[in-house]
Amino acid sequence: MTLSSIVVQTRPENLKTVITSLKESDLCEYHLHDEKGRIIITVEGSGVEEEINKLTEIQSFPHIISAEMMYSYSEDELDKLRENIGDNIPTWMNDENANAKDIVYQGDLKKKY
Repeated sequence: MTLSSIVVQTRPENLKTVITSLKESDLCEYHLHDEKGRIIITVEGSGVEEEINKLTEIQSFPHIISAEMMYSYSEDELDKLRENIGDNIPTWMNDENANAKDIVYQGDLKKKY
């Protein structure tokens, strides 16, 4: 399953009409809007392709200026990443007594350690 958020833009005078159209469709779930005509919705799908198809259909609704995917979450991808972690988790991450001051960053922030 995948879940994505979409920001829809319409003109303020068309806001109620577009919200009604989105709510009546089986394509998405409405969450909130502002007075400028921005609407936040989410779509679910069995994969990204299904979500893109829903997005394309939403983009064709009357009075919608734009509808763009902002965030996508894939449960399957997360599960695969968890499987690959295996035993590579440092022991201190599961230590209830670990102190954040003792964490040593091993990355490279512009050559600053």
